[in-house]
Amino acid sequence: MTFSVAVAGASGYGGGELLRLLAVHPEFEVRTVTAHSQAGQRLRDVHPHLASYGDLVLEKTEAESLRGHDVVFLALPHGHSGALTEELPEGTLVVDAAADHRLEREADWTDYYPGEWAGSWTYGMPELVLADGGKQRRNLEAARRIAVPGCNVTAVTLALAPLVRAGLIGSEGISTVLAVGPSGAGKKASVGMLASELIGNLVPYNAFGGHRHNPEIRQNLRNASGRDVRLSFTPVLVPASRGILATCTGQLAEGATLERVREAYEEAYGDETFIELLEDGRYPRTSDVAGSNRTQIAFGIDERAGRLIAISALDNLGKGTAGAAVQSANISLGLEETISLPINGVAP
Repeated sequence: MTFSVAVAGASGYGGGELLRLLAVHPEFEVRTVTAHSQAGQRLRDVHPHLASYGDLVLEKTEAESLRGHDVVFLALPHGHSGALTEELPEGTLVVDAAADHRLEREADWTDYYPGEWAGSWTYGMPELVLADGGKQRRNLEAARRIAVPGCNVTAVTLALAPLVRAGLIGSEGISTVLAVGPSGAGKKASVGMLASELIGNLVPYNAFGGHRHNPEIRQNLRNASGRDVRLSFTPVLVPASRGILATCTGQLAEGATLERVREAYEEAYGDETFIELLEDGRYPRTSDVAGSNRTQIAFGIDERAGRLIAISALDNLGKGTAGAAVQSANISLGLEETISLPINGVAP
């Protein structure tokens, strides 16, 4: 069976990466692409690298353009998905890459986002370990409304969730610092994203607890451990178009050993196609996962500080956004989870 697909917000970085992955998907046929200001232009004029789409033209992002498809991917700015989705049939699989439906608690939304809370959808992180011993993958089966995680959230959650579930780090004093490529901010024009501002520069942003991914990370770690956690989350823009390198640390729990840590990770991810646990002495590198749906994780114990350190690397547009969307859609539709999702990166 071939599923008809529409991609809304196709002119942006996230939408473009979605289309790159969908171009080789044997079960999906992209029939409609939409945009806002660039509606009416050829997709290839906006994304010259997407040669296989020929003369496909961007339509206006309206419910009328999206109806009639089996699957609709939304790669829109935050706050634009809720009203649009209400006009789509319940049987349509809608996969939203924005934040509109990620948060389970209305208080978390109002604390970090403007506008009304649109409610929560099934969370699109299949590998997320849950406090009852299961994984989020089971909740995605046959789901018709899926919220794709934030890219920073994925990097931190995958690094820390097995540790908090196993009680190997405390719930207080968790610290995360992320080196982040600017493509995660989208394609909109911004002085802070100009090459002259970024090249040769490292720039923290939304620090001091202000980043919107903060409550989403806490939500995931709560679901993984069954208890609330507190963490510090500081992202830093780096002059690399793609990639996230997350360094996460937590207070080592009494009795925790490196052997127990490895066992916790192996139990969580030993059978996961898209999560690579590195051998001792190796560190994650964003260049190794660029263009892939793979996440690398390394871990160790700082005995002098009494802290456990986990480092993860992923492609923010790949596993951090578009890859997670396609992976979750595959599961929802009962397809092989790995279809069209590359394990190999690109180099140099």
